[in-house]
Formats: sequence, C-alpha cells, structure tokens
Amino acid sequence: MSKLNLFNTNKSVGFETFDDCSIYPINNKQSIIQSVDFFTPIVDDPYLFGQIAATNALSDIYAMGGKPLFALNIVAFPTEKLDLTILSDILNGGIEKCKEVNVPILGGHSIKDDVPKYGLAVTGIINNNKIIKNNTAQYNDDIILTKPIGTGIITTAIKKKLCSNSLANKAITVMNTLNDKSSECMNLFQVNSCTDITGYGLLGHLNEMSKGSNLSAEISYNAIPVINDVDKLALNKIIPGGTKNNYDFIKKNIKFHKNISQHRKFILSDAQTSGGLLIACPKSESKQLIKKINEKSSFKAMIIGQFINKTNKQIICNE
Repeated sequence: MSKLNLFNTNKSVGFETFDDCSIYPINNKQSIIQSVDFFTPIVDDPYLFGQIAATNALSDIYAMGGKPLFALNIVAFPTEKLDLTILSDILNGGIEKCKEVNVPILGGHSIKDDVPKYGLAVTGIINNNKIIKNNTAQYNDDIILTKPIGTGIITTAIKKKLCSNSLANKAITVMNTLNDKSSECMNLFQVNSCTDITGYGLLGHLNEMSKGSNLSAEISYNAIPVINDVDKLALNKIIPGGTKNNYDFIKKNIKFHKNISQHRKFILSDAQTSGGLLIACPKSESKQLIKKINEKSSFKAMIIGQFINKTNKQIICNE
C-alpha cells in the first residue's frame, strides 16, 4: 500500500498533484479527505440524475481508499421555469444513493440558475498509512480497470435520440453503480496508486497517473472493457465535444499502434461520468485483487496494461 506521511510534516495536500481528494491530517493516525463534484443533467429522469451525480461525487473518496462520512448538497435550479417536484426528485435520488452506503446528507446550499445542476461535497476519513494517491504507481505494476468505458458517447447518442433503451439502461447502470465494493477490495491488497475515470477519459486520467509517477503506461486496446455497441456509435461519428477536446489535448502524449482507428482513439478519450477505478497493483497481487473485485462487482475488472520505465511518450497503446 502506498503510504503518505502527512502528520509529521504538518502538511495538507490539495490540488498540487491533481489528486481525487484534498487530504487534511487530524492526528498521527487519520486524515480527513474531501471532494466536491456537480454537473448538469446527463439523463432526462431527474431521480436517476440525482443518483448518478451522487455516485460520481462519492467516487473520489473511494478512489483514495477512504470511507465517506457525510455529504452536503450543491444545487442550482431554475425555480421559475421548472416544477419543484423535479428538484425534489433530484434530491431524493441523491439521498437514496447515499443511503446505500450509510452516508447521511446533512444539508447543503442552493441557488437559482437557468440550468439545473446537482452534486455533493463529500467528507471522508482514512488511515494515514492507507492513503492511495494517483501519482505513486510503481514500475511493473499491472493497470486494472473496474468498469467499462463509453458512457459519454452513449449519453450523446441519447440526446440525439440515436440510442436504444437497452443501451441507455446499460450506461445508466454503469454510472449508477458505486465504487464502494471495488474500494473495499482494494484495501485488502497492496495497491500502489489509484484514481477514478471521469471527465478526462481513460487516457487523460492514465496520463496524470503515469506522469505523476514518473513512468509510462503500456496498454492494450483489446483488453479494455467497452460497453457493447459503443464502437458502432463512435464509428458513426457520435462523439461528444468533450471527448474530442480530451483527444486533442492528450494525443501528443500517446503512441498509438497503427491499427488503432480514429474512432477507437476517441473511445479511449471519452469523457466519462461516474466511471470505474483505475488501479496500479503489483503483479504478485493483481490477479487475486481482480478475483475479489469480480466476486462482488456487477462488472468484470480487467488488467489493461502495465507501468513501464519512462519513455518519450506517457502512454503506449497497442492493439
């Protein structure tokens, strides 16, 4: 387990390393960890939107290996344009998702805005010797992904009415599934680094992980779990603007195999909402960790590559 001695240096950790949570030591054994996340609706159903937003906000605590203690609502809502029952449904969705993991929502703050927005500020706790950061991967660690990618492309297809109900429901299930069980399993093994996959896409978050760890990452496209039919949507140019921006920003840091087509480069860059955990684990532990996760999870965790000595590219993507 990656260890971080904060208390002896009397230092908190914030945005300096682009980590998932801020860390504030409260004694020589434990730290408070905190994160905040909110966004505009990505599905039409307000209750599901509330659940997804809450799941996404809780994920940062789980990515660090911590236990969420409580949360506060963050709400923007056009009270003069939309019925307040919609707001009630959003808030109830968040409450019900937090109840799954016994996290009370103790209050929050709301403002009027033209576009609805919802999320949570989440406070958690963690033992100082079990803090898992996003920049402490080690050479030869396996790279594990715990959820399939492709939700950004699917939600864009939903907005364009080009998505079947069954595929939309698959994406909603991915976004609506908490990372608590994967995090619990992670804490039973030696894990050197972790982050969760959200708006920067798989490549963006892996780039942060490898760059911060002064390593490169070598991955295989065919090993990466992708939601069924996402390949077909991407091939038909159903690509979110955020995904294109991610690719344009990250492409200089990636060496793609010549057989990786452009639409698959976009899939790897796809902006996710409430994605899975990206875990760096020694090879001696990784298979047992995956077995444990897969016993508890709705999705199949996969080894998608490994960390290697630093090269002139942060990520090497093979077939």
